[in-house]
Amino acid sequence: MTSPSDRRFLFLLASARRGARRCLLARHAAAQLPSTVAQQWLDLASLGLPEFQDLRHTPGGYPAPTGVLEELYQRTVGATDLVFAVPTYWYSLPAPAKLYLDHWSGFLRAPGRDFRGAMAGRSLWLVTVNSDQPGEDSASEPAVLTMRLTARFMKMRWHGALIGHGSRPGDVLKDTAALAAAERFFASPAVE
Repeated sequence: MTSPSDRRFLFLLASARRGARRCLLARHAAAQLPSTVAQQWLDLASLGLPEFQDLRHTPGGYPAPTGVLEELYQRTVGATDLVFAVPTYWYSLPAPAKLYLDHWSGFLRAPGRDFRGAMAGRSLWLVTVNSDQPGEDSASEPAVLTMRLTARFMKMRWHGALIGHGSRPGDVLKDTAALAAAERFFASPAVE
């Protein structure tokens, strides 16, 4: 088991709106972590990730990641805990988060890398906000399922989802149930 001082959280933000509500809920949850836990916050939308191209069946396949993809690869494998802090967009993940996951296909097949082996046993978390009424989480179910299946495929520990509610910036701070859940979220054990 990893001691608190060895844990390294990578918070992956992805939204079309700056200062979006998903960040507020994630920051509230992160504030509960011990001060010895390293936290890194990364805005996927600002990285300028290249378009993903499926090269599985082309001669030569995937090259080793370079540039921004190599930086992202290193940050990903360097984390013990990956937290997707994203709004629910059309029942799923926002485009920057999905693009990042698409690039995992390249990471899995990059020469000289064992991405799946490096990620096995790490923890995966989801913090999301949708515009449904509190207690109505069905709009986020496809995003939750995407993350849960990703954890299963990568042999990661899935810790579940923290789901807040609100439509306008700051609304999630009125969701007292989500704020209370955020205060316990990173202490919860893996569910799978």
